[in-house]
Amino acid sequence: MSNTERRKAIRSLQSKRHIDLVPNMDCVERMYEIWASDVFDLPKMQGYLPAEVYNSLKETIETGKALNIDVADQVAEAMMEWAISKNARYYSHVFYPLTGNSAEKHDSFINISSQGGVIEHFSGKLLVRGEPDASSFPSGGIRSTFEARGYTAWDVTSPAYIMHTPNGATLCIPTAFVSWTGEALDKKTPLLRSDVALNKAAQRVLKILGHDNVDKVNSFCGPEQEYFLIDEALAALRPDILLTGRTLVGKSSAKGQEFGDHYFGVIPQRVQVFMQEVEDTLYRLGIPAKTRHNETAPAQYEIAPLFEVANVATDHQQLTVTVLRTVAKKHGFMCILHEKPFAGVNGSGKHINWSIGNKNQGNLFEPGETPQDNAQFLLFCAGVIRSVHKYGHLLRAVVASVSNDHRLGGHEAPPAIISMFLGEELTRVFGQIKDGALAPAQTKTTLHVGVDTLPKLPLDSADRNRTSPFAFTGNRFEFRSAGSSQSIAGPLVALNSAMAESLHYIADRLEQLLKELDLNAAIELVLKEIMVEHGKVVFNGNGYDPQWQIQAVQERSLANLPTAVEALPMLKSPEVVEMLSSLGVLSATELSSRFEIYAEHYIKSIEVEAKVLIEIVRTQVLPAAFKHLQQCALWLNEQPEMPSMESPLAKKIGAEAWLKYADIVNENQDYLQVHWLEMQNLTLLLQKSLRKLVDISEQNKDESLEKQMHYMVTKILPLQNEIRMVCDAIESEIPDDLWPLPTYSEMLWML
Repeated sequence: MSNTERRKAIRSLQSKRHIDLVPNMDCVERMYEIWASDVFDLPKMQGYLPAEVYNSLKETIETGKALNIDVADQVAEAMMEWAISKNARYYSHVFYPLTGNSAEKHDSFINISSQGGVIEHFSGKLLVRGEPDASSFPSGGIRSTFEARGYTAWDVTSPAYIMHTPNGATLCIPTAFVSWTGEALDKKTPLLRSDVALNKAAQRVLKILGHDNVDKVNSFCGPEQEYFLIDEALAALRPDILLTGRTLVGKSSAKGQEFGDHYFGVIPQRVQVFMQEVEDTLYRLGIPAKTRHNETAPAQYEIAPLFEVANVATDHQQLTVTVLRTVAKKHGFMCILHEKPFAGVNGSGKHINWSIGNKNQGNLFEPGETPQDNAQFLLFCAGVIRSVHKYGHLLRAVVASVSNDHRLGGHEAPPAIISMFLGEELTRVFGQIKDGALAPAQTKTTLHVGVDTLPKLPLDSADRNRTSPFAFTGNRFEFRSAGSSQSIAGPLVALNSAMAESLHYIADRLEQLLKELDLNAAIELVLKEIMVEHGKVVFNGNGYDPQWQIQAVQERSLANLPTAVEALPMLKSPEVVEMLSSLGVLSATELSSRFEIYAEHYIKSIEVEAKVLIEIVRTQVLPAAFKHLQQCALWLNEQPEMPSMESPLAKKIGAEAWLKYADIVNENQDYLQVHWLEMQNLTLLLQKSLRKLVDISEQNKDESLEKQMHYMVTKILPLQNEIRMVCDAIESEIPDDLWPLPTYSEMLWML
């Protein structure tokens, strides 16, 4: 690729900046007019279904009661009629395989009548179950390649919706995806199972606390999505971005994020028009996008929704990613979701704000004001403390990937050590519980949990700690370690399941203690036991401090799993297998399959990066370097010879002037000579490293997955980084008109 193509891309970008991007404000619709207009939600169901069918379906959605299969035919007919009214001719069971992406197969409503004509048909059987070919999806050894059967099952709790494209509309039905033998092949099935387990455990604790009107307990989530936008004309000239999602070479821009001027800055006009279309599309899909803003790095942005039931929030998050990517193309952008696409500036995360609750008891992480609420809050908060400490290695494993490894531990993301931030006030309260020395309340009476009044904990009882992987933020917890390209399902499965196990432990312990103690004394003793055994996971300090890493490992015995190579095997650890299998969330076979899938993805991702890097160096960087060396050699040969001191010129200008002129000529020749030698050394070093990468990339193919991963992180990645350093040094020295790849300055600052 020549520099000419790069210049054309920049000119194309500059022309886009002058297009009138202001939408027609005379036809703007009110938000309530477009809200969920493309969703077959309960209000629309009520208008299409008989009352008894609607009530049965509503009960299933709201309480988790088993679906009455007899209503499926009527629901399918109503869903089809609604979809056709929205110009849909096809339907699709949308599911979420272990690739981390969304998957779909489109089928039409067409059927042939007995007279040979065409009729529109959609039965309850077709709605409830589909049968896509499962042979090409990763299964981690659960099934052989020749075994193709897999099933999609309608998830009635997540509403169907219409996806519009320039070529038409499709009815999309969220589904679970399982194998012929029933094992989960997707992200949704374990999440639904984890919510069942969480509900069962939470109800036990609430009933012990005296609640007799316990409604179904759900997990809730509000994920924050960070992403980069770069112009598609520039992205098209970067094979590394197109094929791996990140830049494998590229020196940092002279200006990055040093001034903090991009963060919360004025959104560029072209970007804001893109955002507006994204949000309008999301509102029509019933996705409550709430916040948009510039993020810390140049060309980086964020979108965040309101809280929803976790299963629906997960489906909506996948849909949000799809909308971001498709709308970006319409506006001439490429939306990049890689965790670290550009070296030297912040990467992107997907912060998972998580809570649990129900209609009657509300948010169970709400501190509350009454004694009963205080006891309830402290018990559930203690359950989280126990979960994060006991299963911190699982939380680290579910956010492990080769792309997230580039981000975790940097000064924009939490460290790989999983700890928990509570803030000073809550930490003090739990510290007093641990020591058995509760301080007097403001009423000057002795503080007993659940009897006297706990000091009110405001929603913002502490400042935010951006270095904490897991932080209490007033009435919810924020898990900040998930990467921007990852599904939120895995972290939610881990959080829900670990919490369910801890709540079962709390319920068992309370039931045992209540044989001898009253409720208040039993609660205080359980809280104290949890803090004595698990309170070491609470850390409110600077997670970036090197001393914390030493203290965390040596004094608190917390796991330090810096890369996915160390973290992913935790999916097979005995305590994780026992916990998830006993709750019915994931079997040992399903967990083993997930380790294999994610390990293979890690290995293949680095293999692809190595191939792309080899191609870029061979076809673009080295040719540019050779051309520059050739120019340097010509410049050196063309340098004039210095006339002698006896020459007419020297006599004419005088000895002093001649000496100054000689110094200039010699200095220029010395600079060219040194520069030529430096470029020659860099080019030779690059060729040597490239040959080494080619050689070692073909090794280690027959080893175990663990050994292959270790080989990648200890051999391939360091060599890739070495090659990148040399390429970036060459880019720093080479004339701009020879460099073929769009630069950081162009990609990050030209919108």
